[in-house]
Amino acid sequence: MEFTDKYMSNEHKEQYRLALESVDPLSVSPLTISTKQKSPRSPKSSPKSPRSPRSPNAGKQGKQSGSPGGSPLKNQKHSNSGKDGRPKKGGYGGKGTWGGLLDTEDDHYVDPNDPNYVSDEEDKNFAPRTPEKLQEFKKKATIIVEEYFANDDLVSTCNELRELEMPSYHYYFVKKLVSIAMDRRDKEKEMASILLSSFYGDAIDPQQVYKGFQKLVESADDLIVDIPDTVDILALFISRAVVDDILPPSFLTKTMAYLGNDSKGIDVIKRAEKGYLSAPLHAETIERRWGGNKNKTVEDLKVKINDLLVEYIVSGDVKEACRCIKDLNVPHFHHEIVKRAIVMAMEKKQAESSLLYLLKRAFEVGLINSSQISKGFGRIIDLVDDLSLDIPNAKVLLQSLISKGASEGWLCASSLKSLSLHPGKRAIEENTIKAFKKKSESIIQEYFLSGDISEVSLCLEFENSSYIPELNATFVKKLITLAMDRKNREKEMASVLLSSLCFPSDDVVNGFTMLLESAEDTALDNPVVVEDLALFLARAEVDEVLTPQELEEIGSQFSGVNSVGNKVIQMAMSLLKARLSGERILRCWGGGGSSINGWTIEDVKDKIGKLLEEFESGGDKREACRCIKELGMPFFHHEVVKKTLVILMENKNERLWSLLKECFEIGLITMNQMMKGFMRVEECIDDLALDVPDAKKQFESYVARAKVEGWLETSFGVKGTEDKLENGFC
Repeated sequence: MEFTDKYMSNEHKEQYRLALESVDPLSVSPLTISTKQKSPRSPKSSPKSPRSPRSPNAGKQGKQSGSPGGSPLKNQKHSNSGKDGRPKKGGYGGKGTWGGLLDTEDDHYVDPNDPNYVSDEEDKNFAPRTPEKLQEFKKKATIIVEEYFANDDLVSTCNELRELEMPSYHYYFVKKLVSIAMDRRDKEKEMASILLSSFYGDAIDPQQVYKGFQKLVESADDLIVDIPDTVDILALFISRAVVDDILPPSFLTKTMAYLGNDSKGIDVIKRAEKGYLSAPLHAETIERRWGGNKNKTVEDLKVKINDLLVEYIVSGDVKEACRCIKDLNVPHFHHEIVKRAIVMAMEKKQAESSLLYLLKRAFEVGLINSSQISKGFGRIIDLVDDLSLDIPNAKVLLQSLISKGASEGWLCASSLKSLSLHPGKRAIEENTIKAFKKKSESIIQEYFLSGDISEVSLCLEFENSSYIPELNATFVKKLITLAMDRKNREKEMASVLLSSLCFPSDDVVNGFTMLLESAEDTALDNPVVVEDLALFLARAEVDEVLTPQELEEIGSQFSGVNSVGNKVIQMAMSLLKARLSGERILRCWGGGGSSINGWTIEDVKDKIGKLLEEFESGGDKREACRCIKELGMPFFHHEVVKKTLVILMENKNERLWSLLKECFEIGLITMNQMMKGFMRVEECIDDLALDVPDAKKQFESYVARAKVEGWLETSFGVKGTEDKLENGFC
């Protein structure tokens, strides 16, 4: 390797100088030194060697040079003038000399791109980045960002950034772009994310992107002064950058390591890691938070989906088709794949088996989830009348495909809307319904004896393997009719079974409508039919089997003031409007509303407390969700929310917040139940403050977080919501 001064740091230069001073001149040359005196003007002088005046032998040699018996170095010349008498070029480079101790060849080339290169000018005036240049770049970067938000032109923005020719300052452009977007609408936030993703590795170096986000996290304390939601918005920008693969996941841990404990940047990193990136299906949620990716229009996706399905029908390569679906990177739009695949299967009978196998395989490998499959079938059910214009037997074919999907286990048919079948099949259905009534009566009577809900589910799947909606409605009617002739125990069991079977809401609505239509005849044998049916209807709403809108829909069919159906509806609504009606309706027949008959409210509260304590002490999140689900009381999940918040405020264990997040994301706890839970905590916040001094402050922060998570409506207030809780519990 070649060495010059330009390759050495100041420390190495100093070491090199000291090394030269300590070198013994006699050791430099292997020449034999003669002891014979020579003339002072002898032309055969020994080679010159660099000598520092501070050398320990310098004074001695100076004296010897003038003595008759001098040293072989006596030919050294010393000027009496004030000029420096040391040899030029540091004692080397003259004619007949060896050159410098570390000299190189004459054709030596200095490479400015060498990482150790330091130019002479930079050595004298080292100023790689002047404040003036940075200020100039800041002004121009701000103008470029503002223009981009105004015209949304990526190409011109890229050209303007490159024309500045200051790539070492691009980190500031990243910081400025995001900080301006943070204070704008969702449109600008989405535009900023698209720009960073487009420029990454091309117009902006990856290291500059990384450094830009680091600067943003460091300045979180300053940003929050003008942007109160800095923690959440910046965390979302970081999460989006990770999802878009322009920031490595390790950015979170590495950045966290050098931030101060009291820095808001810590909150930003934690929010990004725990609030966004650790959530199931987080990529879909993050990408759509600001309105989705403009580069993936719906029409473009539909064309790509159609092309991949056509190609799959021709090739039959399931692996390649699954790879193409995955490459689309739109898990939230997979219902379109399901819809188009089913329509193709209805149009092309020969492709039916291969298309159904593709959907089955995509479900098994986790590529398309059950929610997207159900949504895809639901969309076809909505359009089946229009499809019938082109496919005459569309309804029959669709019902057949639903049955096949359900039998193979990749479609949950009970979650689909009711599909009215072909009118020509009505005679067959009437015979089927008569036979089903007899079988369902024996199933219900056996259930009243055993209380085995799982056995009822298995029998219904066997007897209604085609999932005919009319049969579900018939079973609802028969269940409640038989229960009304029994004691309160059987009535309680009937309501518990109805909430456990998870029939489509349309089937339940039809079942209750049939009950009210026949209420006139039932009243002849059961004088209290109005009270019983009103309690069953109210209980169905409390159990969230029916929604308030569906109850109104049932009532709209019985407008007669003196009709039994109208009286039932009016009584049911009166029961529901009463203060704390939920608990009274829940216990109207002496039960606790759970799938385990005989549980009281206190028993359920105790079980909820125990499962939360077990989870807090290191339990599994999935196991906790399973236990909550097995309680069989979705209408009482607000108790889970309440107890979780109370324990969270007492012990400050963030694991419990993650449990609520998981329950909400998988649909185990609804927004309505979340709202009730928070409202119940609000009602007793003063009592909690006796044991937890900062309970009110903590509760306000949890309400704010819940709004950000989407658990609560933005109108939810910390105070003054007592009047909103009509069907809550004490």
